[in-house]
Amino acid sequence: MTTRLDVAVVGAGIVGLATAFRLLEARPDLRVGVYERAAEVATGQSSRNSGVLHAGVYYPPGSAKARWCREGKEQFERFAEEHDIPVLRTGKLIAAVHRRELPGLRRLVDRARTNGVEIVELDAAGVHEHEPHVTAVAGAWTPETAVTDFAVACRRLVELIEERGGTVTTSCEVLDIDERDDGVRLRTAAGDVEAAAAVVCAGVCSDRMARRSGFELSEQIVPFRGSWLRLADDKTHLVRGSIYPVPLAGLPFLGVHLTRRIDGQVWIGPNAMLALARQGDDPWSVNARDLVETLRFPGLWRLGRRHLGAALGELWRDRLIAANVREVQRYVPEITVQDVERGPWGVRAQLMSRDGDLVDDFVVRDSARVVHVLNAPSPAATSSLAIGADIRDRTLARLTG
Repeated sequence: MTTRLDVAVVGAGIVGLATAFRLLEARPDLRVGVYERAAEVATGQSSRNSGVLHAGVYYPPGSAKARWCREGKEQFERFAEEHDIPVLRTGKLIAAVHRRELPGLRRLVDRARTNGVEIVELDAAGVHEHEPHVTAVAGAWTPETAVTDFAVACRRLVELIEERGGTVTTSCEVLDIDERDDGVRLRTAAGDVEAAAAVVCAGVCSDRMARRSGFELSEQIVPFRGSWLRLADDKTHLVRGSIYPVPLAGLPFLGVHLTRRIDGQVWIGPNAMLALARQGDDPWSVNARDLVETLRFPGLWRLGRRHLGAALGELWRDRLIAANVREVQRYVPEITVQDVERGPWGVRAQLMSRDGDLVDDFVVRDSARVVHVLNAPSPAATSSLAIGADIRDRTLARLTG
């Protein structure tokens, strides 16, 4: 039996669900269906994160990240208030431990102000006022940074989609996408779906889905695993909000940081390790196809040659908790190895060029009938409702055009 829709959405992470919600919000008459490979929604990056609602400090002015983060955070906070989703503004401290980090901190402050973020420069005494257990020569404080539970938001989005007549089907992998002049045919594990347009928010499989629908890509998704440490309950008083280092230049990862989550737990991390599988049951899951595909990609080796030291450092800290803690002790010296335990982990879908550059912005590409979200790293969860609104407009243009 063939299911007929106006719009089929592939992927029930927060971006896919936000897109379906925005479509039905604008056009309640549409037939919209969301298809998810996993048994539940938001099992990937959408729930395996620190839960931070980012203010927009780090992103180059004019980039999609900068624009959608600012718009998306405001939209998410309004949505959360309307739908009883917990949000707590805990603020973020960026700590410069050495004077050599001061130019990088200054650049971040300038960038944040250009992006419209409220941010305050601090001396050592100011750092201590906001985070009494942090040791730093200087810092920057943004009170707008908040924490939430994105998994709760995803479940509420499902309810709203279904209340508006849409469907969300889990345990239903999309096996193929055939774009035609008059529409799109999806072959799924539950049967065929015919739609006037499709939106693909497939995360770690976004490049594969794009190629299945006829896109030619030079880039490839290279999966990176991030793991957290969890701070003991009797030590969570050492962290009031979010504490971040000044990030290393040339890499989109922000470095090991500490986050007081919405439930009061404090997570340390994540690190950034090459993942041996795009999806798996444990941090060291191996998928032969994924691994071979990654190792054959020339961009990986070009990146490795440029950042070998950083990669070895990530591996060392991943395997040895004491090494990870030593990194944290640079700015929170009271935390010891006895105060932490291994916590959650997740896989980040990172688009990489053949030159070895990690694509640092959101990437959305489309054809006559299909919109593909190819790269949606952090702050995608923060930005999800703004991204969804943009994709909604692209999709509606395809329906009317």
